[in-house]
Amino acid sequence: MTPQVKHSARELRRLQTRERLLGAAIAEFKASGMAGADVEAIVSAAGVAHGTFFFHFPSKEHVLLELERREEARMAADFALILRTEHDLATALAELVALVSSLEQRLGAKLFKELLALHFSPSRPTEDEWTDHPVIVLLVREIERARSDGEVHPEVDAFYSAAFFLLGIYGVLTTTATGASREAMLANLVITARRGLEIR
Repeated sequence: MTPQVKHSARELRRLQTRERLLGAAIAEFKASGMAGADVEAIVSAAGVAHGTFFFHFPSKEHVLLELERREEARMAADFALILRTEHDLATALAELVALVSSLEQRLGAKLFKELLALHFSPSRPTEDEWTDHPVIVLLVREIERARSDGEVHPEVDAFYSAAFFLLGIYGVLTTTATGASREAMLANLVITARRGLEIR
């Protein structure tokens, strides 16, 4: 069992202020997009001084980085639970599509696209490796598991297969309007990925 960390009253206030700012910034980003978001509106909604925003987040991009980190952790926890149950690779891929689609619904199409744009931006404020992203790590492990169980071809590269599959999900969600056509494309993405990995 992990021991509970006790925070001082000052640290608790700092964390609460950060949470208020994050919530206000996300609401502003949903309404206006990151580029159009007004820091004054964010600090006003959070009930703090202007400089407090930059104390917690050096830039608006850092708000999106924090949101990305939290949402990735949430999706990874949900995906890990799915992977602990009895399943095959096709089920795991379909469940991952559902998790990413759920993220888009929670954030809204505009904020979801901005999150992805920052994720793939060459000017991303932090440098990280693919191993810093728990969802792709879990998917790579799942493909490796399927490969060792004989579900997929032994020469399949788990990382590239995972990356292409996730890019496929992002591509469909960001370029296709919601509806039956989108659902069919996502279902076909799972089928195509599975057939591309299997032993012939």
